Amino acid sequence: MSDTPKFEVIDRRKFKAAEEDREGHQAAHPGEPGGEARPAQESGGGQSAGPRLVVNEPRTVNEPRTVNEAKTAHEPARPEFEPTSLDEELGVDLPPLPSAEEIHLQKAGYEAAAQRLEELIRAQNPAMGAQPAVTFPHLVQQFYVSAMIQMGAGAQDGQRPRVDILGAKGTIDLLNILAEKTRGNLTAAEDRALQTVLHEVRIAFNELVSMINLQAMQPPQPPPPGKR
Repeated sequence: MSDTPKFEVIDRRKFKAAEEDREGHQAAHPGEPGGEARPAQESGGGQSAGPRLVVNEPRTVNEPRTVNEAKTAHEPARPEFEPTSLDEELGVDLPPLPSAEEIHLQKAGYEAAAQRLEELIRAQNPAMGAQPAVTFPHLVQQFYVSAMIQMGAGAQDGQRPRVDILGAKGTIDLLNILAEKTRGNLTAAEDRALQTVLHEVRIAFNELVSMINLQAMQPPQPPPPGKR
């Protein structure tokens, strides 16, 4: 037979309740059998002779209750915002999240600086009116222009278009993320503009990828005569 002890998971709450009943009975009838006092401690040790249920025992301040709490007791407190995963996803070290007061102050400072810049430009060009406010359709249009330029649009006559197909794919993916994150939070006009732009850039992307596939399937052209 193996000398390795076997362990069994037992509901200690039953034993605790029975022990409390027995102790109460012993206190009320000290002369009855089984009422003799039991040693509270082992000789030479400070622990109880048997297993004890310690859930209801008083704890000192900040004393860990569970194993997980004991593991994290000496770890520094983590803020609610953890930029670690975002740092790893973007591949950059982001600064700590500013406080609400800092955000408010910087926003107010930015608006004041933008107002001073507009006043300076209008002083140099009196005929120029006030600049329109940037709205959601401007953001969508910016993504649209970027995607089309990356797919070769806007090249001058006689110049070969410069295509960045992977960059165009990234811009279209950003538009997809924008559509997902703003779903249900746009006006009818804003949603129509976003969906129309997404439709147009997807068509252009599909056509461009089809052209690239056709060129890749064509056999290589032989060199011109007289050249090796």
